[in-house]
Amino acid sequence: MDTKNSRRIFLEKGLQAGLVLPFLGTSLVACENTATEEESTESKSLNILILGGTSFLGPHQIAYALGRGHRISTFTRGKSKPTVHQDLFQEVEQLIGDREDNLTALENREWDVVIDNSGRKVEWTKKTAELLKDKVGLYLYTSSTGVYYPYLGKDIKEDTSLVLEMPEGLESEDDKLEYEYGVMKANSELAAKAQFGEDRTIVVRPTYMIGPADKTNRFIHWPIRLSRGGETLVPGKTGDPVQYIDVRDVAEWMIRLIEEKKAGTYNAVGPTQAQDMYTFVSEAQKAFDVETTLVQVDDYDFLKAHQIPYLVPWIMPEGNNWGSARASNAHAIDQGLSFRPLTETMKDIHAWWYSSAMTAEQREAVEQNPKSVLMREADILAAWNQKNKG
Repeated sequence: MDTKNSRRIFLEKGLQAGLVLPFLGTSLVACENTATEEESTESKSLNILILGGTSFLGPHQIAYALGRGHRISTFTRGKSKPTVHQDLFQEVEQLIGDREDNLTALENREWDVVIDNSGRKVEWTKKTAELLKDKVGLYLYTSSTGVYYPYLGKDIKEDTSLVLEMPEGLESEDDKLEYEYGVMKANSELAAKAQFGEDRTIVVRPTYMIGPADKTNRFIHWPIRLSRGGETLVPGKTGDPVQYIDVRDVAEWMIRLIEEKKAGTYNAVGPTQAQDMYTFVSEAQKAFDVETTLVQVDDYDFLKAHQIPYLVPWIMPEGNNWGSARASNAHAIDQGLSFRPLTETMKDIHAWWYSSAMTAEQREAVEQNPKSVLMREADILAAWNQKNKG
């Protein structure tokens, strides 16, 4: 597998899903209603429009919002079907259109809040915000920590200066994709604020979201691999930071933010405390009752030679990616962001992956891909052991 091609495919897949920078236990069958009786009264019920809503983040937002007594409309092209909470969509008003050229279904309508999950072009955000600014109270734009690219600093906070134009002279295709995505998200944030104003706009910047219904397959390596036990490759040096967050923690917090009308910009980043890659895998493997031996491969040159420049949530912390897992979550935690246990997330992703939500063909495409680390791991570890003996 060519390292550059694999990285580009990874980035392009994330761009298409709107999920770049940065699953079936009982928690997926029915979203737990954490609201008190008083919080769920009709007087607090909101009429919420979600732009998107059927892919990854949206179904979890819908489940939590409905459980708290809110009403939901979605606006999509009508092409994607959710792989979690399908039954709840019977309670959702499903509007059909296209953000590129057909917003008719949104005209002459009013909502309390719009959540923009599908803003993949600045012009899309600009047009919907302009159309809805006098008909909606709050605009929540789902952005990304990708707005901070290149990640050159540490403790990256919400007021960090953003790149708003594509730099000239970029030679790396990876760099172009990363910049393109970050610039688009940053300018989309500004487009929303230009129409709604700072006091009516919420911007949430998630890092890598993980959880049930993730169609990018960028994280599924770990639930699959750790459930099997045995010698397990852990890439990266001691201290290499990782950041990630359960999609449900983001979804539920977003609904609480709009309930409390907490305008502002927030990094949606976990875990609670700083964590390195080895610690992440050590904790994640506790989700499965199997014997696992972790083998840390801490030689970057060796990893590059074996086409492992990343294994989400680990991204090799070099160059423009040095600070990709160094975003501050202090402000978000102060405003109510909370995190479920990593072991719960791992179990739920694993259960979703092996449920009827996924086909055998979909699983086979990942688990039997000869270019994947899953399939190449034994050979890589053998080479690592031989290198160390030498």
